[in-house]
Amino acid sequence: MKIDKSKKFLIVGLGLLGGSYAQALSDQGYYVTAITKERASIEYALEHKLIAKGSDFVDEELIKEADIIVFALYPHVFVEWIEEYGNLIKPKTVVTDVTGVKGCIVYKIQALLPEGVEFISAHPMAGKETSGVENADKSIFANANYIIVPTEKNSLDTVELCGDLGETLGFREISVLSPEKHDKMIAFLSQLTHCIAVSLMYACDEPDLERYTGDSFRDLTRIANINDSMWSELFLSNRETLLAEMDNYRKAFDKLYDTIKNENREEMREMMRLSTARRKKFNKPKKAGAEL
Repeated sequence: MKIDKSKKFLIVGLGLLGGSYAQALSDQGYYVTAITKERASIEYALEHKLIAKGSDFVDEELIKEADIIVFALYPHVFVEWIEEYGNLIKPKTVVTDVTGVKGCIVYKIQALLPEGVEFISAHPMAGKETSGVENADKSIFANANYIIVPTEKNSLDTVELCGDLGETLGFREISVLSPEKHDKMIAFLSQLTHCIAVSLMYACDEPDLERYTGDSFRDLTRIANINDSMWSELFLSNRETLLAEMDNYRKAFDKLYDTIKNENREEMREMMRLSTARRKKFNKPKKAGAEL
């Protein structure tokens, strides 16, 4: 169910995701405001009707009028912002986010917020290789997954509201995971894949590779065009879980290496058949799941 049109949104952090949220909501007639540190981002968002009002400083008026606040900040900046300004958020406001790690921030944010303010974490599994509000694009949500990440402190009504936000934004699939299960899934599905792409590009400095490559290499390394500031923070924030997934991947890679080295074609083909069967599942529509 879509969110009531009377709800007023505040986006804190007007980059790619914050801007795409603003665009998706404003285009449907919701009242959206924004706070971000770059004045140019506010001016762009106003000019392109992504927001109704905006500020490049922490504007108490914008905070007080918001019913739902979406934080689109780096994890450490999000925590610092709540530590300094969280007291300005009025009771009954619902706070959510877009951060890519959860265990290191969800419990902190919930403990820091004033009485009567509820934080329900979420992770939109969407993005592009470009950043900044000028690249805002609501269409990135259309075929993407949206994960709600509640704790025992969240009410069922607020979890439902967060799901309604995902539906309003246009996400294809909405799921529910605990912070710990979320971080394990993300370590494998997102962070490890970025590690592989970066390592692959780092492994060879042969000149003019782009002149000879095919689509397979381009597809595999698309995410190697990476925001090093954001992703290094995400990797380190989920360090132990990511390292465990990297160890599992290394074992699988070593097994494939050994099948080639030892000319064990049948075991190699068995790995390929298993890979093909598992990959096919990603092409099928799935039912929304819930695991806490």
